[in-house]
Amino acid sequence: MAAASVKSNSSRLSIAMERTGQWVFSQEIPTDVVVVVGEANFSLHKFMLVAKSNYIRKLVMESKEPELTKINLSDIPGGPAIFEKAAKFCYNVNFEITVQNVAALRCAAEYLQMTDKYSDGNLTGRTEDFLTQVALSGLSGAIVVLKSCEDLLPMAQDLQIVQRCVDVISSKAYNEANFPSRSPPNWWTEELSILDVDSFGKVITAMKQRGAKALTLASALITYTERSLRDLVRDQSGNGTKSSDPASDSGLRIQQRELLESIVTLLPSEKACLPINFLCCLLRSAIFLKASGKSELEKRISVILEHVTVDDLLVLSFTYDGERLFDLESVRRIISGFVEKEKSMAVFSAAGLGETSCSAAMQRVAKTVDAYLGEIATFGELSISKFNGIANIVPKAARKVDDDLYRAVDIYLKAHPNLDEIEREKVCSVMDPLKLSYEARLHASQNKRLPVQIVLHALYYDQLKLRSGADDPGMQNAVTTKTQLETDVSLVRENEALRSELMKMKLYISDLQKSNVHATSSMAAKVGTSSKKPTFFSSVSKKLGKLNPFRHGSKDTSNIEDVVDISKPRRRRFSIS
Repeated sequence: MAAASVKSNSSRLSIAMERTGQWVFSQEIPTDVVVVVGEANFSLHKFMLVAKSNYIRKLVMESKEPELTKINLSDIPGGPAIFEKAAKFCYNVNFEITVQNVAALRCAAEYLQMTDKYSDGNLTGRTEDFLTQVALSGLSGAIVVLKSCEDLLPMAQDLQIVQRCVDVISSKAYNEANFPSRSPPNWWTEELSILDVDSFGKVITAMKQRGAKALTLASALITYTERSLRDLVRDQSGNGTKSSDPASDSGLRIQQRELLESIVTLLPSEKACLPINFLCCLLRSAIFLKASGKSELEKRISVILEHVTVDDLLVLSFTYDGERLFDLESVRRIISGFVEKEKSMAVFSAAGLGETSCSAAMQRVAKTVDAYLGEIATFGELSISKFNGIANIVPKAARKVDDDLYRAVDIYLKAHPNLDEIEREKVCSVMDPLKLSYEARLHASQNKRLPVQIVLHALYYDQLKLRSGADDPGMQNAVTTKTQLETDVSLVRENEALRSELMKMKLYISDLQKSNVHATSSMAAKVGTSSKKPTFFSSVSKKLGKLNPFRHGSKDTSNIEDVVDISKPRRRRFSIS
């Protein structure tokens, strides 16, 4: 590719020199000076050059040689092609000034001191007229001129050509954004994408100063980024395009890293003006290129996380070949930032993110995060700590039901079959079995991948539901259920205490009976007679039987985990008869 480019340049150079020789030798006067510009040599006449160029005149006048026969102008702006046109101008040979070459000609004229002060109607005046009347009269022309200035710095900057172009472009782009003159309305953003990032940044800054809307600037930035980082940002579906490793193509990656860092600094201050999928693509590129600015992108995504989709989060999570997981710390920080923002807003609104309330935005994010966990759970490299770390960031109150989280847990257990019982319990600790729907509990009760404790928990909850005679076999309010269970367990404990006292009393009286086995016959007759009448034990037993809290059907005791042992549910008898 490089060899072909050099060959092409040499071919163009030889053609230019041939044309130059034709119009020079047509003067029928022998040349007396050779002008060297890079690899090109131009045989010319000193008197023709001196007539227009004050710089060459000085070189001739100040030369220590009696006859100056060679002049080196290799550092002239624009190189051999532009010097050829300047030489033609000195020979009064017609050539075309265009928006592509006018900036270079203006710089060359300045370099050669071809000013109107030195000679009337000189090249400086001609190029200035073209800039003002033609090149900078329209948006497209001004963009092309600014693009050509990228190879003419710092002279183009010193001559104010760059600033004039930026002023024209920002003004006309601002007007196009507000009052489109053609279709599609954002055509001008495509035009800007040919600029390098420094020139583009100057235009964006100038538009900000003119009061351009954040959405207008965002549109230009998105188009520019997608064109400049085509292989990294163009695929926004999360599948990614295969890219070489940064180490194998360091030159390209360094260039892309610098470009990306510059783009991040140009993002509008209004954090919600950019679509979240675009920000996610930028952040993935920053992670891949190890660029700075990741923190700024994470903050911007956190602000609008309620609009995130599962695909957007997956974009951040996978390498471009889709085979490996990135470091999920960015995802964790983004979700954590959103939760903190919601808590701050809740404090100011006096609502609070308590155990029973959560904003609608937080609930949407919770549902998305649970679905996202289900997608990444299949990867064997995902550790329990990372899985639980992301799941636990979301407040428990943000999940009305834990069905989506249960699905993610089940997928994780299926994808990691070698986990022991303790590890499986750690995975399951992120969900609350009492917040599963009836269908999910039914599935969990038959799920062999779940720890035994979770299965028993689900079974016991349904048993309590049936015993309580609840009309709705689905979920109930967790706080109400917990209160009912605490009441029932309190009654159970009281009943157990009375039962224990009765057992002690029965044993005590039994011992008394054994010690009096040799008592008088009258006492034996009295004892025999008393057995036909209501005894103390039978009357107490009847009274205690009335204390049974489950005589008319038990209450729902689904939410107390620490008070009652749910691992071995069984019916109890609460009276002695």
